[in-house]
Amino acid sequence: MNSDVSGSQISSRRGSVSEAEWQVRVDLAAAYRLVASFRWDDLVFTHITARVPGTEDQFLINPYGLLFDEITASSLVKIDLQGRKIDDTPFDINPAGFTIHSAIHAVRHDAGCVLHTHTLNGIAVSAQKEGVLPLSQQSIFVLSSLAYHDYEGVALRDDEKPRLVRDLGDKTFLMLRNHGLLTVGKTVADAFLSMYLFETVCAIQVRAQAGGGELVRVDPAIIASAGAQARQVTRGQGAGSLNWPGLLRRLDRIDPGYRD
Repeated sequence: MNSDVSGSQISSRRGSVSEAEWQVRVDLAAAYRLVASFRWDDLVFTHITARVPGTEDQFLINPYGLLFDEITASSLVKIDLQGRKIDDTPFDINPAGFTIHSAIHAVRHDAGCVLHTHTLNGIAVSAQKEGVLPLSQQSIFVLSSLAYHDYEGVALRDDEKPRLVRDLGDKTFLMLRNHGLLTVGKTVADAFLSMYLFETVCAIQVRAQAGGGELVRVDPAIIASAGAQARQVTRGQGAGSLNWPGLLRRLDRIDPGYRD
């Protein structure tokens, strides 16, 4: 990889990909910029991937070496499930990102996007034996679709993939023990909004525990109906569809360069 090449120096791919792929590229680049804006990034580490529309074995991933607030639609790297680059690009990819994301994309065909973070709050809760606790309104939505995966070291080995996808199952939220958070979504918007919720839940939990007082837990019966409550409060549209246009408007006011 040429470390002197920035995302803004990559020629636009807009004319060389389908409109559907370009839209996913723009949304994915926006997700990277938003992760940086919300301070969920970890320098060049962690990853967000999105499936290339119309394919089962191709997805887009961050160019390894660019900070998240440098990533553009054109600089995203297209790879297959074997980690082979399909695009002509000066950038490499993060091998750990390939291991985690290729495993999920290979079996979760409903997962158009997979988002993984190493936030302080997320890792703090992932190190707690009980994991996510039912302490907030936000927590009921995470707990209604949450799975856990035990830490096996940096995710570089193919033999971890079956255990990773087994543990995730059909859930939306995956807590990687001693490691971080992961969400899947049909769209980039859905995965991002799920991560916003996941991170918020962890932040609330850490603050509540830091207060030192006795904690009040939400009734399990309320958690059991969280899915129905979510559909009602979003009028069936989902949090992603409701929030994503506004998030893009916010990002465009700050720096619209992600669209290049």
